[in-house]
Amino acid sequence: MIDHLRQMAIFARVVDEGSFRAAAKDIGLAPSRISETVSELEAYLGVTLLYRTTRKITLTNEGRIFYARVVEMLRSAESGLNELNALSLDPVGALRISMPAFLASGPLSTAIADFARLHPNVAFSVDYSDHPKDLVQDGYDLTVRVGWLEDSAMMARKLAEGQRHLVAGVDYVRQREMPKRPADLEDWDWIRYRQRADTTEFVSAKGKVQKVTGNAQIEVDSIDAVFHLAKQNMGATILPSFLADRGVASGELVRLLPDWELRKLGIYVVWADKSRRESLTLLFVRFLADQGLCPPEDMTSGPPAE
Repeated sequence: MIDHLRQMAIFARVVDEGSFRAAAKDIGLAPSRISETVSELEAYLGVTLLYRTTRKITLTNEGRIFYARVVEMLRSAESGLNELNALSLDPVGALRISMPAFLASGPLSTAIADFARLHPNVAFSVDYSDHPKDLVQDGYDLTVRVGWLEDSAMMARKLAEGQRHLVAGVDYVRQREMPKRPADLEDWDWIRYRQRADTTEFVSAKGKVQKVTGNAQIEVDSIDAVFHLAKQNMGATILPSFLADRGVASGELVRLLPDWELRKLGIYVVWADKSRRESLTLLFVRFLADQGLCPPEDMTSGPPAE
């Protein structure tokens, strides 16, 4: 029976990851061994659990029924571990996290390293991607999101507010008259970040609002790529303040319209109300909140209003 429990857990991981190869990478076994394990389970049960093609796997009807039961079993086991963790001074377990790629070298990644040093029996799997991830469907314990949240079904805590600056490459700016107001940028070239709206709103010190929709020759899905292209003098763009300041300090970028503000973006950690690893997830969330990235009066529990 113990062997079959292991097979069931591997089967569930294959379904969660969407392929034998991805599950093998996550577990640390060869893809062929993962496939053999699922086949052995199917032979024991006398049913086919997965349809296999060269491109994807699909649950059979029996597989869907069995997967639901296996997930229930695994959650019960993890709940038991959570209860023990709550009583333990040294938590044990694993957390799967996603966060935007441009935060990879920032204080949140440092916090992960600090937490791992404090708790050597906690393992992390972190996906850095500027593409939005689904917390539940993609199987994460928590995600870090930048922007303003809409999903009230999840729990959230504000960690920080992200400042943004408008910049352009030094040589590009030399070719043009320095803008005095946002409207002066309408005929500038822009480097567009795909996850951002086409129109940018600026607010003056007196509260005056101006919106700009610049022409973009280049659109990319990576903030790091936006930063690089700005330094290549491909036009104006908006960057997180830490990247903009880095480019200005190196002499490659110029900050534009410093007297006009861009809307700050909230940085939140988001998790399910009934997380699979509830106590460990909450322990890590509290640790992040204690890092001082956000003033105490700005911290919230539960999703903020849009």
